Amino acid sequence: MGKLIRCITSEGAIMVSAIDSTDIVAKAEEIHKTSAVITAALGRLLTAGSMMGNMLKGEKNSISLKIDGGGPSGAITVSADSVGNVRGYAVNPVVEIPLKPNGKLDVSGAVGVNGNLFITKDLGLKEPYNGFVPIVSGEIAEDITSYYATSEQIPTVCALGVLVDTDLTVKKAGGYILQLLPFTEDAIIDKLEENLKTVRPVTELLENGWDIEDIVRDVLKGFEVEVIYEEHPEYKCKCSREKIESILMGLSQEDLTEMAADEKGTEVKCHFCETNYVFTPEEIEKIKTEKTKNP
Repeated sequence: MGKLIRCITSEGAIMVSAIDSTDIVAKAEEIHKTSAVITAALGRLLTAGSMMGNMLKGEKNSISLKIDGGGPSGAITVSADSVGNVRGYAVNPVVEIPLKPNGKLDVSGAVGVNGNLFITKDLGLKEPYNGFVPIVSGEIAEDITSYYATSEQIPTVCALGVLVDTDLTVKKAGGYILQLLPFTEDAIIDKLEENLKTVRPVTELLENGWDIEDIVRDVLKGFEVEVIYEEHPEYKCKCSREKIESILMGLSQEDLTEMAADEKGTEVKCHFCETNYVFTPEEIEKIKTEKTKNP
């Protein structure tokens, strides 16, 4: 279970969301059996998605993020609720590419840079909000920063990290999204910029035993920081047999007839949790009949 906090500086100029997402990313790796670079890429997007979902105001609001840069990972998609519970997957969970010259995982090389970051917010309105920005680096944190600057006009700093062990398990994962509130004075901005010049990677600090709150106070050293919210989000899928039945109900009569004729039955797999739902021909026929009664 992750630890997510939201903080504000005493003068009300800087808001920060931060998370230790180690357990969340470890669960994703366990489910999808991702290679190291995909664990890092998916883990960063899960970390961002959890914080961005938690920043939504409505209890039933949700957010989806998809980054598709034309790289070997294929599109990577995550979905989060307003608590910060999150789920996600990469089209290609296993990708093997060379490390960067500095020995780091090449997330940008896996994701690609020829494409967009798409954001969809379900705010309980008639239509969801859809936004997108061209991929800046494929490293994900910079792309999240670009989204906020371009689509929401909010000055933002985003840091994301996933540390993968030699056995491909997740050692540490976390991040923060720091945003300036309107009418922030130049002196505060200058002070923050000086701090950011010396901050260390989130995963390095987590591995050294720092709590996520310690990391926020380090980033905002010299500021008085108040923790105003704490939550413990999880990797949580919302799929169910009933929801899959509802999806099947949306298929055409022709498709359902073809599926009902398959003696082996119909298998539907959830991309987010890898759960298989098997429907017998009789069950498909029942769905088809129900659809006829309730077109």
